[in-house]
Amino acid sequence: MAREPLSVVVTTFDNAETIGACLASVRFADDVLLLDSGSTDATVAIALSHGARVHVQPFAGYSAQKQAAIDLAAHRWVLLLDSDEALPALAAERIQAALVAPDVAGFELLRREWVFWRWQPDRARLNHYVRLFDRTRAAMSGHEVHESVRVDGPVRRLDAIIDHYGERDIGGRVDKANRYSSLQVRDRLTRQPRLLRLRMVVYPSIAFARYYLWRGHWRGGWAGFVAARVHAFYAFLKYAKLYERRMSGGQRHGHGAFETERRDN
Repeated sequence: MAREPLSVVVTTFDNAETIGACLASVRFADDVLLLDSGSTDATVAIALSHGARVHVQPFAGYSAQKQAAIDLAAHRWVLLLDSDEALPALAAERIQAALVAPDVAGFELLRREWVFWRWQPDRARLNHYVRLFDRTRAAMSGHEVHESVRVDGPVRRLDAIIDHYGERDIGGRVDKANRYSSLQVRDRLTRQPRLLRLRMVVYPSIAFARYYLWRGHWRGGWAGFVAARVHAFYAFLKYAKLYERRMSGGQRHGHGAFETERRDN
């Protein structure tokens, strides 16, 4: 039985190290669309060598950039990937099987994380996200960071794992925590969270416990411990920067929280 045709969409900026593996893992797709925000490395050339359609536009923010890529897809069903993600062969097979007469508006896929020098342990909790969806019934959430696909209709969990290579070292993960915490200030200003000083004191420990104990990264040895510590630092920065923003009367200083960044993920 024929399956629904599939578009894979990827947003990129200077991702020459990872984009080849990403695109090689989705050769089965009927359409591959790459939306680049002005790469200066070999990202575009590599994408073209894999047969991808390439469009270029200035970075509009994580959510808006991904929505623009989705809008450029040739087909109704879309698989949304980051440039540092790839599909194992089994996941590719299960995605294709799911597209034979799909009876839902979207599918959640699991994601396995590379943590510095090893994969997260098998028994650690895998995050899950809507990544395979009918684009006529879906849209990006609009958040500054941690943007997600929102689907108008039923969603089912698909037993298919995306491999996420992410930051390859501690410095990269700390840089991302700093960058993302700055961008999150804009989202949190609209919600006006209370008790910021208490949150700065208490929440980092809660975040560490959730990541290290509840999600099972203690099984990952020192890699899991370091990742949990960085995650706790990120939780602290989110509230500390919001507190700083309030104490300074909403003024901007230098090139900090509110500079738009041209990045893909």
